[in-house]
Amino acid sequence: MKWIIDDIKRGWAQLQRWQTWLTIFLIAGFAVLAYLVASYAFKTDSVLSYLRLTNGHCRTMSNGLIIAMFTGMIFFMLTAMLTIGEAQRYFQSQQRRAYRDAAQAIKWGIFWACCAICIAVAALVFFKANCY
Repeated sequence: MKWIIDDIKRGWAQLQRWQTWLTIFLIAGFAVLAYLVASYAFKTDSVLSYLRLTNGHCRTMSNGLIIAMFTGMIFFMLTAMLTIGEAQRYFQSQQRRAYRDAAQAIKWGIFWACCAICIAVAALVFFKANCY
């Protein structure tokens, strides 16, 4: 029974660190972007439109556009995971006092975060142009 209390204490100690909160905010930010894109993507679904379960109307997309959007979301998720991984690498490098690795990790983290945000914003702009 003592191990449960120890786990709770360790979890509480982790919540006191700024690194934990930065990681939580990164995950939440990427989740919000994915939700926004998915909400537009569901409006384009022909089955949901036929059943009148969506409250928006979008132009019918061709197979090429559907495949492009699907692969775009895969790349969004991969770049989001790379961003979180680089943040973790930065935290570990700082803890080991490997400042060159930490600087490299922060550069790659910013690069992958920008890529993920650009992919999500491009999808939002595309959907906004095709849905009304």
